[in-house]
Amino acid sequence: MAFGTVTADGRARVLADGHQMPLLGLGLWKVPNGPECVNAVRWALELGYRHIDTAQAYLNEESVGRALRDSGVPRDEVFITTKFFGDREDPVAEAEQSLRRLGLDWVDMYLVHWVHGGPVRAWPGMERCRELGLARSIGVSNFGLREVEAVITAGTIRPTVNQVQLNPAHYRHALLDGCWQRGVLPEAYSSLGTGHYLSNLTVTRVAHRADRTPAQVLLRWCLQHDLVVIPKSTHRERISENAQIFDFTLSDEDMAELDALDETKGTDRAFERSWPETLRHAAARGRRLVQRRSDSVG
Repeated sequence: MAFGTVTADGRARVLADGHQMPLLGLGLWKVPNGPECVNAVRWALELGYRHIDTAQAYLNEESVGRALRDSGVPRDEVFITTKFFGDREDPVAEAEQSLRRLGLDWVDMYLVHWVHGGPVRAWPGMERCRELGLARSIGVSNFGLREVEAVITAGTIRPTVNQVQLNPAHYRHALLDGCWQRGVLPEAYSSLGTGHYLSNLTVTRVAHRADRTPAQVLLRWCLQHDLVVIPKSTHRERISENAQIFDFTLSDEDMAELDALDETKGTDRAFERSWPETLRHAAARGRRLVQRRSDSVG
């Protein structure tokens, strides 16, 4: 099947390397390691999710692995993504540690979490991860179009995915169009604006017309822009609600109203600023916790 094709069941897209990525996943940013994370993943799998998104910087890979094992769902039916901590040196060594924490032999997707030391610094190690079978597919996150192009030009394996902040207020259609043209599937995080857009007047008006919740409208907007979505929740009812997005369609009018919320002027950049506070804080927090972990081992 050709790149970008939706599978017959309407629940996944074909990546440029031939693997299939489910359109809906559970995001786990800021979900603490332990029962809260285990329960969220377990509920998601019970409710039919087959895509779980974690990262080395999230420090919850152990809980993802525990929930997957406890679920009884066969490993090859669940698409697991983790991400290389951008400040670290060796993607291979870090992938091996992720697999140990997850209790898995491979991950389905391994992403460079953010640009650090230049867009191509980590890419040879990422390619090596795929060659070694540690990851079936590799990609990037928080990369603008110039950074994506740099990786494609420098590498021998092109990234299959670019995971970035995408929602009606952060449409970035030049970045989306550029990724598609280069065979890179765009994936949306913060598709609900970390909850901030659920009360937006335009979103609530469209939700009323569609007889759906604001969250479902925001996620459906992503699907109709050909995006993979990974909404985060630790509440079973919200996880269930977020999955009910495949049985309705937003009208052209609805989509146009939501598109008009864009505040990025259709940029081809992953951020409006060079380095957002959220990632800077996440990186600093991750460094501190990694150091604590190293100290405890020492």
